[in-house]
Amino acid sequence: MNYLLPRLTGRGVEMSRLGGGIGTRGPGETQLETDRRRIHGRIKKLSDELEHVRTGRGTQRHQRQSVPLATIALVGYTNAGKSTLFNRLTGAAVIADARMFATLDPTVRHVTLPSRRKVLLSDTVGFIRNLPTTLVKAFRATLEEVIEASLLLHVVDASSPYAPHQTAHVLKVLAEIGADQTRQILVLNKMDQAVEAGQESDSLAQRILGEVPGPVGLEAIPVSARTGAGFEALLAAIDHGLSLDPVAHARFRIPAGEGLPIHLLHERAKVLASHYQDDWCEIEAEAPESVRRQLTRYVVE
Repeated sequence: MNYLLPRLTGRGVEMSRLGGGIGTRGPGETQLETDRRRIHGRIKKLSDELEHVRTGRGTQRHQRQSVPLATIALVGYTNAGKSTLFNRLTGAAVIADARMFATLDPTVRHVTLPSRRKVLLSDTVGFIRNLPTTLVKAFRATLEEVIEASLLLHVVDASSPYAPHQTAHVLKVLAEIGADQTRQILVLNKMDQAVEAGQESDSLAQRILGEVPGPVGLEAIPVSARTGAGFEALLAAIDHGLSLDPVAHARFRIPAGEGLPIHLLHERAKVLASHYQDDWCEIEAEAPESVRRQLTRYVVE
């Protein structure tokens, strides 16, 4: 609508502003003013809807932050395979299409990590070069998910010859929206296609990281969202890279008759060993801080 507004004139004879005499109105003048009013009204309605979406997303984000769950955002250049990766990780069924802007509305799903911690994974819009400023507001709801995330999965199309340039552009956009200080993991997606083209994952990662002035210590994980290859390493890297609700080794001594704390440990911690003796159950586990706080009275020093 913003693009169309200043381009209404000169759209043919029916929009002509030329009249048959001095001082007369052209046959298209009335229609021109009508179209302008309609477009102004449409812009106002869309702006109000965007503000409503932003407010709603803020409320949902605040509710998610009330529990100790970290949020991970998928970012990357358009058509890098973010939605396919999201579906493979979460079991969701969001649209995965090669079209630009196929993902507009942020989708959030739970993911259970190897440590049994639960995190929230958010799919986002694909970045492009020279994004028009008039579209930035439309993507605000998605970009806010990126800004608030604890960890960014920067998805790169490893099979693309332009991968270093696309990676550099995404890093530039992240810096522009204030998300460049957030910890990132570089996910080299479509490695099955890259291997078929004769590229090795190590050399590909070195080439991308060598040409991109990215964050120091940026870790690169080769995966294939289509086949599922490399997902164990990716989940382990996510588990290690999250600072929220850190995992630590602990021993718990719980009365055998109290099933709730025992169930909590099996559900939200990685149980390494359990032993029943008399009326007690001793459990050794890798437990998140939030779980350790809830079961402080059962922790054995």
